[in-house]
Amino acid sequence: MTDHTAPNQPRAAAPKALRPSRRGIYITVATAALVLAGIAFDTTVVHIGSDADVRQQAFSPDTYGTEQFPRIQTFVTEKAVDAQTLAEAITADKDAAVTEYGTAASTGAIIPIRVSGIAGEARSGVYPLTVEGVPEDITIRVQTGPAINGTELRDVPGDIAFGQFKNQIEYQDAGSGINRAMKAAILDPIDTATLQGKTVEVVGAFRLINPKNWMITPVEVNVQ
Repeated sequence: MTDHTAPNQPRAAAPKALRPSRRGIYITVATAALVLAGIAFDTTVVHIGSDADVRQQAFSPDTYGTEQFPRIQTFVTEKAVDAQTLAEAITADKDAAVTEYGTAASTGAIIPIRVSGIAGEARSGVYPLTVEGVPEDITIRVQTGPAINGTELRDVPGDIAFGQFKNQIEYQDAGSGINRAMKAAILDPIDTATLQGKTVEVVGAFRLINPKNWMITPVEVNVQ
């Protein structure tokens, strides 16, 4: 048998890869640039400690208390009525005394007071004061810590309202922050464990609910 070999045929050339046109490249680059520019425009850089820092926006009771206490102290000192005058006014007409000397509050009125008396035996950091010129049936006490209770200092200026805070917890914490600021500035420098038998001059505020029982939160204390 005779082999018939087909003559060599030239191979077809492989198709060339399509090269992107310059116009296509320009469009792609421009689109990417626009996307990056949009991302940059929509991105806010927040510096630590700035007003935009979420940590700075969180309410700090101690910062608030430190800021507010000096003006509250000034307010109470300027408005304080001496204990003898107040006792006479309350005995004569409680409502009139509140109107003249107090700051209206949701529970009772807050009254700034100035008193000088001899400290008795403390109970849980609360000293009774024997005050000359005040009837014996009126009990006057001053709290010295370690825990300072109540919101008298928050409420006494009359311009710190619930609506200024996010919720009831912040409103309550604001009062605690002011109390701590007062304690750090006024009570911590004093040896409050040894006041018994000493003459103590106090400027502070109390909530008038029971006219025979005054619990003072101080803003000034002088020990003689």
